[in-house]
Amino acid sequence: MKAIVSDQLLQAPGGGPSVFDELESNVRFYCRKFPVVFDRAQGAELYTEDGRMFIDFFCGAGTLNYGHNNAFIKRRVMDYLARDGVLHGLDMHTVAKREFLSAFARVVLDPRELDYKVQFCGPTGTDAVEAALKLARKATRRSGVIAFAGAYHGMSRGSLAVTGNRRARRAGGVAGGDVAFVPYEDGPLGSFDSIALIERMLADTSSGFELPAAVIVEPMQLEGGVYPASAQWLQDLRAVTERYGVLLIVDEIQAGCGRAGTFFCFEQAGIVPDIVTLSKSIGGIGLPLSLTLMRRELDVWEPGEHTGTFRGNQLAFVAATAACELWQETKFRTDLAVAARRLDRFRAELDAVDDGVTTRGRGLALGIDLGRVGGGPRAERVQRRAFDAGLIVELCGRDDEVVKVLPPLVIAIPRLDRGLDALHEALACG
Repeated sequence: MKAIVSDQLLQAPGGGPSVFDELESNVRFYCRKFPVVFDRAQGAELYTEDGRMFIDFFCGAGTLNYGHNNAFIKRRVMDYLARDGVLHGLDMHTVAKREFLSAFARVVLDPRELDYKVQFCGPTGTDAVEAALKLARKATRRSGVIAFAGAYHGMSRGSLAVTGNRRARRAGGVAGGDVAFVPYEDGPLGSFDSIALIERMLADTSSGFELPAAVIVEPMQLEGGVYPASAQWLQDLRAVTERYGVLLIVDEIQAGCGRAGTFFCFEQAGIVPDIVTLSKSIGGIGLPLSLTLMRRELDVWEPGEHTGTFRGNQLAFVAATAACELWQETKFRTDLAVAARRLDRFRAELDAVDDGVTTRGRGLALGIDLGRVGGGPRAERVQRRAFDAGLIVELCGRDDEVVKVLPPLVIAIPRLDRGLDALHEALACG
């Protein structure tokens, strides 16, 4: 077959994006917002091939909570590679998997008195959601699911069916099916008593709504515009699902692994979900891994009933084990709390100087909502000005009107301050 791109184009040093334009699908997205070629990274810093440094407040959409190339985690991975540790194991027993399960139980589950079994799914978050939905339907022998407006759960067919974004759903050819959407506790149109609506739907035998298998919820919607659910709302949701025998699936894929300030976001409400999905930063340094956690009695799978070629990512097990150990270090937990307080202070400063800007967040997640003061176009200008100043931030919300700030949990305060200064300047000029 004749080559469609010359060797010269593929190999030209500093050739820039031309090879990407020539060969990569139009579906590429983030590279259009950040049009440089990145080469290396460390901590909260990304470097281009020509040496320019960017502060990363995007963190791989929440995948790099522990920063780029975290030295402690990376050393474990390198040692494992150096001794020829197993790299691909499907769901066979391995030392790496045993060590991760032991560490996860000891550091995460046991202190929170969570009696969950762990299912290793495919490599991404959407795989964990697919498994959770499938398991809920199998365990209850019911098919319906309640999801929330503004939700984002993934791009494969089942997870897309419980995702609210119309554009994403159209691209996937997903219809409503057996999923009912209700408003989240808060959103662009204001607060809403969604718990009362769910209660009414379930209590009225003539509502036309069949008892569902599950309710799936993010304890903090991030793609939807950074809307943290209140503890009371989550407690009420847990109570109504328990009352009617409906399983509660909590999606912690982006809000979990410390992003909200605690390992799980839901734990701040004092609830215990039936099923939990984890991915993104559970892989430690960006290695693909996803988990579905389930109450022990819900593990109704038959052997081999739900599989995946890359469900046993051994390097990710090694990295995830090291990440668990970080949570046992007082310095790590203290630094996380200090950084979260600094980000919260920045949020208060923005609220004080601009009545048109709305801020929301929790832990090391902050949303700066510009919906009332320029909307999506202004947010895009802010993102571009921040990028020009050496800072990477993402946009979210219905019309990309919210600037989403996700620094690494391990970011040094001077570096955090430098990034916040650049963001403040971008907001002032945008």
